[in-house]
Amino acid sequence: MALYGASTEYILHSLLWLVDNPEPVSSLDLAELQEIPAAYIAKLLPKLEKAGLLIAAEGLRGGYKLAGPADGISMLAVVDAVEGRKTLFNCQEIRGRCALFDEQPPKWATQGVCGINGVMLRAEQAMRQELAQISLADLARSVRDKAPSPFLGDAQAWFDERVQTRRTSKVRQRKRSGAS
Repeated sequence: MALYGASTEYILHSLLWLVDNPEPVSSLDLAELQEIPAAYIAKLLPKLEKAGLLIAAEGLRGGYKLAGPADGISMLAVVDAVEGRKTLFNCQEIRGRCALFDEQPPKWATQGVCGINGVMLRAEQAMRQELAQISLADLARSVRDKAPSPFLGDAQAWFDERVQTRRTSKVRQRKRSGAS
């Protein structure tokens, strides 16, 4: 079982398209560009808005944009907004359940933090520290460094075309409703 699921992956990939994009991007466009289920992404983005990571904009050029600079948004903040604060390990205190302990475990067996739980807590802290140190800008840079230079321009043109298509469609709707 994965600690973080598809929700985190979908959101992180979607947020990459908002880095350095001054215009809001619709959830539908983010979903269609990446072939992600639109309803799924539409349910996740408000979680990031509630966490103060995104701003929603209304209107023809509506959608979502980052609430602040990408270098100020950590992967940990995104993960926590999407998944909620999860722990890696839930100690069941098995150390006190030994057939040799009759009905009451001796003090030495349950004294202090469980050694297994301690290791797991340190591992979780290390993971959270790593996620806290990596910003959305860092992630976007590493992904964009792999892409050929025309790709980003092509992607921006794709988004611009989508906005233009919505604008044209809206004008047609107004004309039809005015003609009725």
